[in-house]
Amino acid sequence: MDKTLLIPFITSALLFAAPASDLSKSASPAGPVGAKTAFFEMYKTARNWAPDLLVLTMTSVDIPEVKSEAGKAAVWSVVFVSPSRREARICTYSTADSGSTFHKGVNIGVAQPWAPAPKVRAFAVNQFAVNSDAAYQTAAAKAAGWLKANPGPGKKVTMYLSGETRFPTAAWYVMWGDKKAGYLAFVDATTGVVLNVK
Repeated sequence: MDKTLLIPFITSALLFAAPASDLSKSASPAGPVGAKTAFFEMYKTARNWAPDLLVLTMTSVDIPEVKSEAGKAAVWSVVFVSPSRREARICTYSTADSGSTFHKGVNIGVAQPWAPAPKVRAFAVNQFAVNSDAAYQTAAAKAAGWLKANPGPGKKVTMYLSGETRFPTAAWYVMWGDKKAGYLAFVDATTGVVLNVK
């Protein structure tokens, strides 16, 4: 698997090292939610930090308290970037408290230095038109043969949104299993069509 696919996992890992402030614990849903629900709660907070706000990645996060299902998760993590500031901030949105790691509501980390990478571009919010549950359904149809040959209701599903330069716009990456023994499908986050890797 291309090393750039590891970027969302690396940035999510940074979350655990970055101090975060709890900005909102108001009426968030109790169960898993689609990415758009989480994203716009985080975006409302993050846009006060930088007027030129762009998105680098968005990743679903599993927690033991709430089971993810069909493209919905209890925790979503977004890396926002500001080209003018050359900084990034990691935000999370959680529908439940999970130990000392995730707190219900919106949490935003401290600013960190950021510079554009050759294979991954930050993207504007208008490229995020397709919600995670819709992307999941499209990807599941593409993966139907593999899923039939590899049954397992407990198989982990990871979803992340990224702006890799190999695709014309931001894309959803939907992965069953892991990078060694799994299936990865790509869905255009603007049009909702399946993308093929050449």
